[in-house]
Amino acid sequence: MGYSIFLLRFADSEVVALDAEQFRQVTEPYVVAGGPEEGFSQLRAEDGGEVDLYHASRDEDGMSCVTATHFARGAISGVLARLAAALRASIVPQDGPALILHEDERRHLPEVLQGEAVVVAPTADAFQAALDAL
Repeated sequence: MGYSIFLLRFADSEVVALDAEQFRQVTEPYVVAGGPEEGFSQLRAEDGGEVDLYHASRDEDGMSCVTATHFARGAISGVLARLAAALRASIVPQDGPALILHEDERRHLPEVLQGEAVVVAPTADAFQAALDAL
């Protein structure tokens, strides 16, 4: 895909830190370049699909955001969905409604995102179908 999505965790309409250790656990098996310390990771899934991740450090609390760019269809969609689930993050495309994994997350989104947010399962097929519908 030629656009970006953002993994953000919200609490009471505010962005809160993502767990850096959860990020490491999910992404480590797929890293082919970079890593958490570099602020950039390139991942490759078992079917050869790749994604570039940019992860902004916040401080000892964790990361403020993960941005995914240049990602392929297929297995890498599942990796991104699992990453969002592990981080308890919403998936915010650059153009379109936020994707949330549970309805109870809607109340934590900023008001501007709440109304159009779409609940999706944390699977490759569900994530890809939601992106295709944008």
